[in-house]
Amino acid sequence: MVELLNELSFFLSRLDWLSLVDILLVTVVIFGVLAVVRGTQAEVLLRGIIFLVVSIALLTTFFRLRAFSWLLRTTLPALLFSIPVIFAPEIRRALERLGRAGTTIHFGGRDQNTSVQPVIEAIAIAAQRLSERRHGGLIVIERQVGLKDYVSTGVTLDATVTVELLLQIFYPNTPLHDGAVILKDDRLIAAACVMPLTSGENMTDRQVGLRHRAALGISEVSDAVAVVVSEETGIISVAHNGRMIRRLDAGRLRHILTAFYRPRSSTSPLGTLWRGSQARPTERDKEKEVMGD
Repeated sequence: MVELLNELSFFLSRLDWLSLVDILLVTVVIFGVLAVVRGTQAEVLLRGIIFLVVSIALLTTFFRLRAFSWLLRTTLPALLFSIPVIFAPEIRRALERLGRAGTTIHFGGRDQNTSVQPVIEAIAIAAQRLSERRHGGLIVIERQVGLKDYVSTGVTLDATVTVELLLQIFYPNTPLHDGAVILKDDRLIAAACVMPLTSGENMTDRQVGLRHRAALGISEVSDAVAVVVSEETGIISVAHNGRMIRRLDAGRLRHILTAFYRPRSSTSPLGTLWRGSQARPTERDKEKEVMGD
């Protein structure tokens, strides 16, 4: 601790107005870049990179970690080229989680309040009616990671979320029935949006259609929650974090969506609800989500 205080005092003693301007310029550049990517997936990824770089810089500056500093100097040039190529998907997921560290886990960026209950009810009722009529549907709920890139692929609506609107959008052969609708807070932002398809690593049932692959795909690249209704079977499913629970009814769907509004919860509601139905879950059960048929 004494050594750390000495390092800080030495650093502050060398601080002059030119250094302050230098720091201010770097801060402005960082905030400018964050402002440009705000509302997109790159925002969380960039925050993760900045956090990682700043942490390493502080460790090597204020602590005399000679072995660690030598390791960084000798391996960094090779790692800069090899790691992004070999571990690109893993790095992306890790940095996105790092960028979300310390923030609350509830979609829309709001604390739980009474205004979200009508949205949950509308989604649950609409999903149940779509299931009964064998009309396919894909509802994507934006949380902390912005989906602006995918909103731009569809038709902007910015409408109140109602059962009738969702049923009309997904009615067969209507102009907006293909693709996904994106919800943010209590608003339906856009419809007929194109979602990324899953890489296939989390697909145990190869018979599912493109809606399920799109639901898993958007849940893999963001923290969004996707509700999907099968056109062939009428099965209601929910995808989050690359995992899916299938064969839901309206009541269980309400519980799952309500769980995502709980603030400051570090546990995935899908995992919690799935494990709650198992007797004495093991540690392996806590880490693995099973995709039901």
